[in-house]
Amino acid sequence: MLFFDRNDLLSQYEYRSQLKKLQAEKEFYLKESAKAIKDLNELTTDKAKLEKFAREKYLMKKENEDVFVIITEEAKLD
Repeated sequence: MLFFDRNDLLSQYEYRSQLKKLQAEKEFYLKESAKAIKDLNELTTDKAKLEKFAREKYLMKKENEDVFVIITEEAKLD
């Protein structure tokens, strides 16, 4: 069982490592999902936040406005 079984110590160690990694990913995605749901609720209920979101993320503007995008040197390196 120590060396010849498919559940040997090396396999058990690999399974535990993979389990920890998957649990960390699950926690990350649960947090991201909760954040997305919160953002969606805010955007559907608050018109001012919806307008701010559209302006920042999609560079939307009103008809009588001009949008200027300023790119800094740090952003160019990424």
